[in-house]
Amino acid sequence: MGIEINKKRSLELARFTIQHSADTIIFHDSKGVILMANVSACRQLGYSENELIGLTIQDIDPDSNKKTWSKFWKELQKEKSITFEARNQTKSESLIPVEVTVNFVEFDGLEYAVSFSRDITARKRIEEDKEKAFKEICRLREQLEIEKEYLYEEVIELQAFGDIVGKSPALQTILRQIEMVAPTDASSLINGESGTGKELIAHEIHSRSSRSRHAMVRVNCASIPRELYESEFFGHIKGAFTGAVRDRAGRFELANQGTLFLDEIGEIPLDLQSKLLRVLQEGTFERVGDEKTRNVDVRIIAASNRDLKLEVERGNFREDLYYRLNVFPIDVPSLRKRKDDIPLLAAHFLKLAAKKFKTQEPQLSKANVFQLMNYDWPGNVRELQNIIERSVIISQNGKLKFDLEKKQSDKEMVIDKEWGESRNILSFEEIRILDEENTLQALKKTSWKVFGQDGAAQLLGTPPTTLLSRMKKLNIKKPHYP
Repeated sequence: MGIEINKKRSLELARFTIQHSADTIIFHDSKGVILMANVSACRQLGYSENELIGLTIQDIDPDSNKKTWSKFWKELQKEKSITFEARNQTKSESLIPVEVTVNFVEFDGLEYAVSFSRDITARKRIEEDKEKAFKEICRLREQLEIEKEYLYEEVIELQAFGDIVGKSPALQTILRQIEMVAPTDASSLINGESGTGKELIAHEIHSRSSRSRHAMVRVNCASIPRELYESEFFGHIKGAFTGAVRDRAGRFELANQGTLFLDEIGEIPLDLQSKLLRVLQEGTFERVGDEKTRNVDVRIIAASNRDLKLEVERGNFREDLYYRLNVFPIDVPSLRKRKDDIPLLAAHFLKLAAKKFKTQEPQLSKANVFQLMNYDWPGNVRELQNIIERSVIISQNGKLKFDLEKKQSDKEMVIDKEWGESRNILSFEEIRILDEENTLQALKKTSWKVFGQDGAAQLLGTPPTTLLSRMKKLNIKKPHYP
């Protein structure tokens, strides 16, 4: 009698243990019909035991159906025990990730199964966090590789103009404009001749903005071959074209959350301008050869030494793109229009040059300043720094000598057997006349071809954009023949 009582109590203990187990325990038959469920199962799924009994596994597992059940049961008959991850659907139709172990049971000639499942929501959350962290590490690693490829391969010469130096009213106006636009995300269009320091102004806007923690990426639109514009801007995938041996991110991806500086934007081909406009408006693009649409958050600062409004009128530049870029225009005057800054710039560049060439800093005399102030500076601030550096190299006994007239003659005159010997420059008026004559001769000699091999720019030894600016200044236009 005592043994029978002990057996009865053991059965009661077993049932109590099953009912109050922390794991969800469900008994079901070979068809998946639930025969019994413990308290944890009812609590997790939101049903009472009476509501659960009679439901099928398909009612609580959205990934199970009649076809998959047949295959599952055959596997369970063979393996006797199977462990897998699944999702339990509650009475309120929410989903709970679980790890399930199902054991095969034979009793009185019939087949049953008992499943033990455990909520793994916390574990899944940790795994997702790890996966996100890993993806972020991969993204940052790719970002660093891109920066190494673009930013270290292409040295950004911030010291091409030193810091923003000067006290002229024109420069003070620019500094006030920078202070106004920098904290915003507005696009800016910086207009000015070559060598006036447009890139330096772009860097100043970026460094004072909320995007300064991220990169400012520069693109010289005048130096990109026409067939590579789209790849340079948006990137490409492996095999997109001949020579595309691996995936490569474009400048927009590199500048994500930062600033993209489009220098000489007037050189962008008309057919690509619509794609550029789309990125500015929608913030989306595709790499060349890829169907995946990517999102990007970039602030645009553009610069040009051409009159883009005039280019719009001529049909060379999209009007909608022009107004998209020209939200906050900044006009940078030429150095000859802010000569008050020349002494300060010259002194600044002297310090930089002495440090660069590891030599004693020469003294800038009043005669030196007078000579610099009376030069026209067609190459603007860039030319001033080049002159200073050259003078530091050749200076003797600490005395500076600026061979400005020779510099002008070497730069502007085309020596050709058809013309005879080069002429001496006697005055600024004669410089202007010779400049116009020399430019016209070069253009006529090259049949008015400005760009490329054997073009007028190459013949004159000057960048094509500088030649175009000079033609505009001298009002030189290509003749139109009927």
